[in-house]
Amino acid sequence: MRLNPAHPALSEARTIHIKARREVTESSRLLKSVSDNTKLGDGEATILKGGWFGFRLFSLTLEERATCPPSCLRWEVCYGNGMAFGHRFQHGTALEVQLRLEVAELARRYPRGFAVRLHILGDFYSVEYVGLWRSLLEKHPNLHIYGYSARYGCDIGRAIESLRITHPKRWWVRFSRNEQANGYNIFAAEEGKVANAITCPEQTGKVHSCLDCGLCWSINKTITFIDHDKLAKQRKEKKKNEQAIEA
Repeated sequence: MRLNPAHPALSEARTIHIKARREVTESSRLLKSVSDNTKLGDGEATILKGGWFGFRLFSLTLEERATCPPSCLRWEVCYGNGMAFGHRFQHGTALEVQLRLEVAELARRYPRGFAVRLHILGDFYSVEYVGLWRSLLEKHPNLHIYGYSARYGCDIGRAIESLRITHPKRWWVRFSRNEQANGYNIFAAEEGKVANAITCPEQTGKVHSCLDCGLCWSINKTITFIDHDKLAKQRKEKKKNEQAIEA
């Protein structure tokens, strides 16, 4: 869903779903199993392919736009515009304290390895926040991370890039830009904007969920993604045609 350029959520850098914000408390559970996410797990929570085979996958959701740069390719058409019920945890000190506790607990529970998807919504909001994940990677060698960020060519982006250099097998954060992979930089691009890229297999129906794929955390090649509104329309049309054939 594209927001009108005059929508206050754009100028105020916030979600349109204010009631979905959640303050972080000691009882909060920030890192959630992907089993409830249709794209990521769709009822399952264990990675089934690649070097992270057998790892349980968890995800973190922050507030879109409030933690993102205005230069983001999806500023007006953020996936979160259509997620009225997704809890957005508020960023800051309380979040970071709770994350340390939860990651430590998961590290104890899954000594062989586990993975975290950053971020379903939101982005890395400070260099210090990236530093938090660096310290967690260094403290917990069984922690693995993948995700996407619009922070590129800035201090936060350089901090993200440095983690690809120091932890290339456990840190797979792709920059959301229409570019070819180069060196340690890896990218997630818009469909049709980068030649010789791979379109997300989950979106094209080649795999059931991210758990069956693993490309985002295993190849340096750019991966492209279909616009969510366009994808929803395609899937609705496909279902309609299938129902017509059955009738």
